[in-house]
Amino acid sequence: PMQILTYLDGVTKVEETELKPRVGFLYPVLTHNISVFINATREHDSGQYMCTVNVVNDISSPGKNVGIINLTVLVPPAAPACHLHGSPTVGANVTLSCTSKKGKPLPTYQWQRTTPTLQVFFPPAQDRAKGTLKLTNLSLDMAGLYVCMAENRAGSAECSIVLEV
Repeated sequence: PMQILTYLDGVTKVEETELKPRVGFLYPVLTHNISVFINATREHDSGQYMCTVNVVNDISSPGKNVGIINLTVLVPPAAPACHLHGSPTVGANVTLSCTSKKGKPLPTYQWQRTTPTLQVFFPPAQDRAKGTLKLTNLSLDMAGLYVCMAENRAGSAECSIVLEV
């Protein structure tokens, strides 16, 4: 653990950490609300934060004036990459894949064909966790624009691929 912010004898001190330019008390400390803000949160700000209050001449509650909170910074998916695996010829099988390098929690993936007509896919053809879509026994009418949406609670991003059979 490392100390990031203190208030002692009327003086607020922000320690020399990576958080220094982004952290502070939300209200004047004498209001008795010692909420803290963190601006421009980043994924590595995630972790456990502890607040300890030491009241001068208070011997009745040593160690009891402690609050702990776990912070999880959510990260929207990065733009995914779409790829075609296999030879897209009539009668063949191909797999479309979609992966995003960032996202917290891990993104889920949804494939759909948008052009020439909308088509939504379901398991077992589509694996939402892995981002794959298996197309079997290709025919000419399976050609079109396929879009993959990577999404989590923090946001979404998409990529697309044109399948020419």
